[in-house]
Amino acid sequence: MEKKFKIRKDDTVQVIAGKDKGKRGTVVRVIAKKDAVIVSGVNMVKKAMRKRSQQDQGGIAEIEAPLNISNVAIVCKKCGPTKIGFKIDGDKKTRVCRKCGEAL
Repeated sequence: MEKKFKIRKDDTVQVIAGKDKGKRGTVVRVIAKKDAVIVSGVNMVKKAMRKRSQQDQGGIAEIEAPLNISNVAIVCKKCGPTKIGFKIDGDKKTRVCRKCGEAL
């Protein structure tokens, strides 16, 4: 059975723990097997890249490394970083902000 996370791709999140605490970015990818997310511009690491073709230089590149999903919080437009609740109306299930109740 696949894990279900409340944070999805293209959500705006804020890092709440670790070396990049306080930084915001959008989720590029959710890695369910590792309970991790990749956030744009956050947790940058240097990686040695192999030269693949004549045009591709290779060398040392900076890429985003995965963060544990527990170290990020979704950002509500009104009240900042928050937890996610769910509201069910009819057959629709929507994610809502726990602080102000606005749909995320």
